Amino acid sequence: MVDPRISNLARLIVNYCVYLRKGEEVVINATVESIPLVREIVRYTVEAGAYPVFINIGDESITEAFYKYAPQEVLSHVSILEKEIVSRVNAQISILSPSHTKPLIGIDPEKLKVRSQARRELNKIYLERSAKGELKWVVAPYPTRALAQEAGMSISEYEDFVYHATYADSADPVSMWSEIGKRQQRIAEFLNKAREIRYVGPGIDLYLRVDGRTWINDDGHYNMPGGEVFSAPVEDSVEGYVEFEYPAIWRGVEVEGVKLVFRKGEVVEATARRGEAFLKKMLETDEGARKVGEIAFGLNYNITRFTKEILFDEKIGGTIHLALGSAYPETGGKNVSAIHWDMIKDMRNAKVYVDNELIYENGRFII
Repeated sequence: MVDPRISNLARLIVNYCVYLRKGEEVVINATVESIPLVREIVRYTVEAGAYPVFINIGDESITEAFYKYAPQEVLSHVSILEKEIVSRVNAQISILSPSHTKPLIGIDPEKLKVRSQARRELNKIYLERSAKGELKWVVAPYPTRALAQEAGMSISEYEDFVYHATYADSADPVSMWSEIGKRQQRIAEFLNKAREIRYVGPGIDLYLRVDGRTWINDDGHYNMPGGEVFSAPVEDSVEGYVEFEYPAIWRGVEVEGVKLVFRKGEVVEATARRGEAFLKKMLETDEGARKVGEIAFGLNYNITRFTKEILFDEKIGGTIHLALGSAYPETGGKNVSAIHWDMIKDMRNAKVYVDNELIYENGRFII
């Protein structure tokens, strides 16, 4: 018998996150670990009259083999078939379900950089189609032993955590997310009137401008769990410094104790207690890697602990995060990069001012 929470999550993904319609074509990316969820997703997809045109079931050992043995010309190659798919498919569902959370830990960062640069055009097409509403997509989790271990939980405890964070443990998760979306939309609408933002507190004194930019309500349609509002700063406006208590993780590589100093929108100083060389290598990926592509507030108060998985961690209620690299075009952000690296800051002892007015304190909006 299928765990009803798995069925709830699948129904939420198909009928709410990407709201599949009759005749639409969808790509499903997953691993062998998440077959129970994929089976239910296929069920709800075909019941909606949509077509799962590609079901890509992978494994981390395959990804590791690619990076380990691929020469420069293979790393730089992008298939015309991949470009065709990302240019035409109606929706993409990606299930986060690794059997190993650090498959690339031993890979030369230069190889990751080359591959990221090669896929820059695909990333651009993906983001542009998403911004235009031509491509619906979602990244959603399935609880695996590897993720549970990484989060420091037992598998049953982690299952409860995942289904609680997504509200799949409720009788009607679709209705729950609809209500959450309404609450977050009020915050987004307020921030859309803002010109300047300043973050002040332990480990942060950061100023930036957001005039002319749009704040987006992540209510679970792109990430499940949702629970954030995000935008992009005016590219040359970021000034000050920020220190991140939580590890910054990029493709399984952890960098601890990151501190960034900004001048005229660019990182001019980057240090870390551990992984500093990797941090600096990623900042050399391209010109846009040193600029902020995203700023956001985490608003999912069902997520109360750091798990080392960005899908959850960037939504922790009482945090902010910023991403170095590519901006989401729908925010009005213009920064382009092959990377988009989210870094999370605890704000439960800090304040945020909008146009010199205190609007956020101790991890919550007070407006």
